[in-house]
Amino acid sequence: MCARNMWNCAVNITLSIDKEVADQARKAASAMGKSLNQVVRDYLEQLAGAQQLDGELQAFEHSALSTPGRLNGWRFDRDEANRRA
Repeated sequence: MCARNMWNCAVNITLSIDKEVADQARKAASAMGKSLNQVVRDYLEQLAGAQQLDGELQAFEHSALSTPGRLNGWRFDRDEANRRA
C-alpha cells in the first residue's frame, strides 16, 4: 500500500531524549494547542520541505547558468528605457 501512495504512508519512529526535555517540549506543544507528536511531525515535514526546496533551487540555478538565454543579442539600454514616448 505504501509503495503506491507515498503521501498516505505513515512511518513510526522512536526517539531517545532526556525526560525533562520531553516534559518541557510537551508543555510547549500543549501551549500551542498541539501534541508533542504533532509538533515533531510538523518539524520533520518542514525540514524535509526545506531540503527539497534547496534541491529545487540548486537545479534551477544550474539550469539558469547553463542556458544561453533567448535575448538574440538584445542588451539593456538605460537611455532607451527612460525615453518618453
